[in-house]
Amino acid sequence: MDRVVRFYKALYLSPRFFLLLGVGIALFLVAYMFPELLFFAKIALLLLLLMGFLDGLLLFISKDGLEGKRKLPERFSNGDDNPVKLEFKNNYGFTAHVKIQDEVPFQFQRRDEDFPLKIPSNGEEDFEYSLRPTERGEYKFGVLNAFVSGPLGLVERRYKLAGEDMVPCYPSYIQMRKYQLMAISNRLTEFGVKQIRRLGHTSEFEQIKEYVRGDDYRTINWKATARAGKIMVNQYMDERSQQVYCLVDKSRVMKMPFEGLSLLDYAINASLVISNIAIHKHDKAGLITFCEKVDNIIPPDNRAIQMNRIMEVLYKQETDFLEADYERLYSLTKRRISARSLLILFTNFESISAMRRQLPFLQSISQNHLLMVVFFENTELNELLESQPQDMEEIYIKTIGEDFAFKKQQIAKELEQHGIIAILTPPANLTVNTLNKYLELKARGMA
Repeated sequence: MDRVVRFYKALYLSPRFFLLLGVGIALFLVAYMFPELLFFAKIALLLLLLMGFLDGLLLFISKDGLEGKRKLPERFSNGDDNPVKLEFKNNYGFTAHVKIQDEVPFQFQRRDEDFPLKIPSNGEEDFEYSLRPTERGEYKFGVLNAFVSGPLGLVERRYKLAGEDMVPCYPSYIQMRKYQLMAISNRLTEFGVKQIRRLGHTSEFEQIKEYVRGDDYRTINWKATARAGKIMVNQYMDERSQQVYCLVDKSRVMKMPFEGLSLLDYAINASLVISNIAIHKHDKAGLITFCEKVDNIIPPDNRAIQMNRIMEVLYKQETDFLEADYERLYSLTKRRISARSLLILFTNFESISAMRRQLPFLQSISQNHLLMVVFFENTELNELLESQPQDMEEIYIKTIGEDFAFKKQQIAKELEQHGIIAILTPPANLTVNTLNKYLELKARGMA
């Protein structure tokens, strides 16, 4: 009995079968007016049923006509395209036309996508698609369904080839690795990171190496070049063991979404990249997350295990719907951070009054450390600011938008006037703009 139930659950009639069945029924209707066609209608219907039976027989005669599995990455990278690979093997003696329906996690809201695939007889075929998560957390996959059509295309058999899987989504480690690779090969300019001329002598000689694109031609070692027969350059390393903290604000102002990601997630992804580059530059990277209280503190370190610690802490961060307590943040920095450090504060100010409420604490922090405040432009206003108003209401709305954008610029200027480095950036350019400023400060010997 169970086998019969499983058989009916796996058996599907294809759209082609119903199309031909509709034609057969139409012949019967016509036969009422032309009785001589009744014989042909019966023959057509009988042939259709016979072909359907043979088509289904070829599909179900083999127990495992189709094999398949889903290969997932160990973890997803938030905000990036993550590959999902499907592998299939056709054990039938005919070319299998397969319709794939993968039950992806509900967060993606993709329930009506069918992927067609053609697998040769006794052959193998792979299929790959990508998913772009916009939230950290757990992503649970359902069943991998494959609908195989018979040689005649009248009957389909459903296979359940993979069960449920769960993949955690971490901050953007793909972006982190890209920047790390470019930093190692001195190709960060390809991501928009400026090549900044070093001022003074804040570095020491490390080694002689072969020239690669992006190296400063002024560091060419002509004697080594003559001996090696190829261009060789002197490589210098920056001053070591300077402390770089990323301070991540988790208050309600960081809940605002842009292109699917919240401002908190943009800040988290940028913190991961900056921390990794800082360690690559032989600095010590640390992390502080805070809202109405300080939640997590990772002391600065430059060992390889430090990035795993930072990654695990950032994975668990969620936005709170409360105001950030900057007084408590100042108190913590005074107690816990004894050496002068570079503090990169990721936050958002929507009004001058909101910034001025926190300004005394930011000034107090900047007296003991080099403070960089990074906050966000509202890029969704750009379309409004570029539009041409057609009536008084649109003029009024555009004027408010312009005033809002102007006040953001004012906030940055006022912070600069009080000796605080300010970066006003679109969310999409957050990592590049922050990294540019960090490298500029290192070149000037300030960080």
